[in-house]
Amino acid sequence: MPDSEALIHAWHIEDREYRRQEERRGRRFAYTSLEPVRTALVVIDMVPFFVGANPYTRRIVPNIQLLADGLRAAGGTVAWVLPARTARTSVGDEFHGPDAAEMFRNSGGTGRLQDRLWHEFATHTDDLMAEKSAPSAFFPGCSPLPALLQEREIDTVLITGAVTNVCCEGSARDACTLGYRVITVADANSTGRDQDHNATLHTVYRSFGDVRPTADVLGLVDATAT
Repeated sequence: MPDSEALIHAWHIEDREYRRQEERRGRRFAYTSLEPVRTALVVIDMVPFFVGANPYTRRIVPNIQLLADGLRAAGGTVAWVLPARTARTSVGDEFHGPDAAEMFRNSGGTGRLQDRLWHEFATHTDDLMAEKSAPSAFFPGCSPLPALLQEREIDTVLITGAVTNVCCEGSARDACTLGYRVITVADANSTGRDQDHNATLHTVYRSFGDVRPTADVLGLVDATAT
């Protein structure tokens, strides 16, 4: 499908949720600043299996690249997280059906991690590359990502990628549980429908982290770097 057919989610947070948080903490957003050197852009599952089939996911590619370039320039970390090829299980076959289970099991592709990313991304030698064997990139024992971030003393994660209401939401929840400052980037996540996308943004903003657009996040990065 050509790029002209790529779609952007009509995302929003309801005013009543903004008011709820403003009444509780005296401000709309929990995290009004960030330290780039202690911040990681976490890019989840941006591989051909997910990007090629979904026009919403193709549309977030430029925003993710803008975030990666901006955060790197300010001294931050970019972490690319891809699905691992896991062992086939009876539970997976039972839940998804055998054909779909096998499809998802192979969704991350094979070969070098850098080569398995969507072709429009430009990675750097200092970027982190990790696989995950569960929907969440932060679930204990299922990805080296938390240990890699700990080595760099990261305390803030910017969640981006696909799909919003599965691996991205799961990662945001578990990152919060592990004590990270979580910001889900509203226009750098994607799924199949606006209503599913917005349901996750509501849940994250209500209980697990901030929800900000790309421009706001880049503004936080620039404000700290200058």
